[in-house]
Amino acid sequence: MCGIVGYIGKQNATPFLIEGLRRESYRGYDSSGILVLNKNQPLCIKAIGKLENLEKKLVGQNLEGNLGLGHVRWATHGEPNEKNAHPHSDCKKNIYLVHNGIIENYKILKDRLKKEGHQFSSETDTEVLAHLIEKFFKDNLEKAVIKALKFVKGTYGLVIISRDDPEKIVVAKNSSPILIGLGEKEYIVASDPAAIIGRTRKVIYLDDGEIAVLTPENFLITDLAQNQKEKIIEEIKWDLTEAQKGGYPHFMLKEIMEQPESIENALRGRLIQKDGLVKLGGLELVKDRLRETKRIIFGACGTAYYAALVGEYMSEEYAGIPAETDYASEFRYKKPIFDSSTIVVVISQSGETADTLAVLREAKRKNILTLGITNVIGSMVAREADAGIYNHAGTETAVASTKAFTSQLVILTLLTLFLGRQRDMSVVTGRRIVQELALIPEKVREVLKTDSQIQKIAKEYSQYSNFAYLGRKYNYPIALEGAIKLKEISYLHAEGFAAGEMKHGPIAMIDPKFPSVFIIPSDSVYEKNLSNLEEIKARKGPVIAIATQGNKKIKDLADDVIYIPKTLEILTPILSVIPLQLFAYHMGVLRGCDVDKPRNLAKSVTVE
Repeated sequence: MCGIVGYIGKQNATPFLIEGLRRESYRGYDSSGILVLNKNQPLCIKAIGKLENLEKKLVGQNLEGNLGLGHVRWATHGEPNEKNAHPHSDCKKNIYLVHNGIIENYKILKDRLKKEGHQFSSETDTEVLAHLIEKFFKDNLEKAVIKALKFVKGTYGLVIISRDDPEKIVVAKNSSPILIGLGEKEYIVASDPAAIIGRTRKVIYLDDGEIAVLTPENFLITDLAQNQKEKIIEEIKWDLTEAQKGGYPHFMLKEIMEQPESIENALRGRLIQKDGLVKLGGLELVKDRLRETKRIIFGACGTAYYAALVGEYMSEEYAGIPAETDYASEFRYKKPIFDSSTIVVVISQSGETADTLAVLREAKRKNILTLGITNVIGSMVAREADAGIYNHAGTETAVASTKAFTSQLVILTLLTLFLGRQRDMSVVTGRRIVQELALIPEKVREVLKTDSQIQKIAKEYSQYSNFAYLGRKYNYPIALEGAIKLKEISYLHAEGFAAGEMKHGPIAMIDPKFPSVFIIPSDSVYEKNLSNLEEIKARKGPVIAIATQGNKKIKDLADDVIYIPKTLEILTPILSVIPLQLFAYHMGVLRGCDVDKPRNLAKSVTVE
């Protein structure tokens, strides 16, 4: 969740760096920093919070160099503060670098470097790279970088400069995007096309395992074995908004497709597989109080409310704690009964939802322990809750929530594991859930490959005006979420139902012109769901089924089937919701709706 900018040329680097960081800041960040090299004298300035805080610190500073680096950071390793903000440096203040990605073996490298006398000043994995390059530096920066990277395991988009080998930028890539913008005797390096689109449209995209060396006059790209690479210079044909969309036609589709990465970010550093445990630093100070918890109240609105309903099932089945979920807008008008063993968990993507904040504040007035789950660092929920967990999903621009929702499901699973392992959950159960969680991002990638199939299904159903969404147990809330997505994006009528409740009234609506979207994975309630599906087919209702791979029988019953990979029942909602997001998206596009900004809706609802 970071943005990189680098500049080398004949002009002052600072305006390029600030402009690029501003254009990358839509991703979300908690700190920023720039470094400018002027006559081999580095000046590095960092700030916490908004980019405006960095700009204020630049006033009166003499940043007139033509070589520089900039970065906006969303904390992963180490809390958000100035010492953990990028750029990072080595002991001799010779190497300076900015980095996106994760160095998986940084602890091993850090221990070795410490034994060799290196002194570290941050808690980040990134700083290890600066010291490792320092170890191999002998007057030539790119040679030192190549030697250092041979010891590194992990992902990186990396931009490096050296005080002792000036007039040069070295760029390296492995599984983290990085591109080079080509100007007139100048180059701009960035992690996002948005950062350079205002300056040039000619770009080179680095591939994994490639190294670029940039000077004001020229560039050279090689692999780690120093074999020269011939690269195609491409032209960006998007405008700035399209650049921020990463080439996707809409932010919503981009954010749906980003879910493997947003889920990985929600899990990163939090799973302890061998012990079946999770590490949640935000709960460390309240872990003893959580051990005494005997009741959970979830408060949320809209899509977050449906995530909370899934959390309710999780808490009761796996943590053994009775739970209830309230619409935040209704909770504030109730007279809730609290006791000292109750905790209140509020969920808000923005952390600013007025009704959800009211739940939080009411609980705090009653001296009840409050936990916040939010995607925005420094938001009201983050500041006011007693403890909490960040989603780390990145900025979600489209009004309809997609990647924030799946990251909420992941966080609720982690919270359930945390609470369950404090109680009677066995290490075997914990380990099984943790191991399967680690596989979820790849399984999400597999589901996303069904996009073209879902687009065809959407076209087939685009003339219908009413839809029923059905599910049981963990997937009942997902039926509700699927229905609200279709309402938000396409303005079609859709209702979510508990599948077992259809025969108690809603089935009266079913006819050949009233399709049902049925979430029917191979889980503990599969046979019950199958009976309900057959009831719908008996009334000649069209059915789209979301089923588990390998279930061939479902093809004989449903009109269309979208398959998801097999996983643990508790984790099926993370996979089953993605086809519903894609279906809603394509339905909206087919109907000519503004899918990123649906009518009458706002991203952050800060009023009652």
